[in-house]
Amino acid sequence: MYICLCNALTDRDLRSRITGDGASVSMVYRACGCTPQCGKCVPMVRDMLREACQGAASAGLEGAD
Repeated sequence: MYICLCNALTDRDLRSRITGDGASVSMVYRACGCTPQCGKCVPMVRDMLREACQGAASAGLEGAD
């Protein structure tokens, strides 16, 4: 699914560039070689970052047993 129409970035493009904890929207776009243009995609990318961070945190908790 296209997340950023201005830069023609899909959710797969963005997810593959999300490096984990401490990543920011601008870091993800830099890794894609572009910057957000109109900004409508920024909330969705923030949600993707939040999901990745929560996924990493719960994976760490599961391994703590």
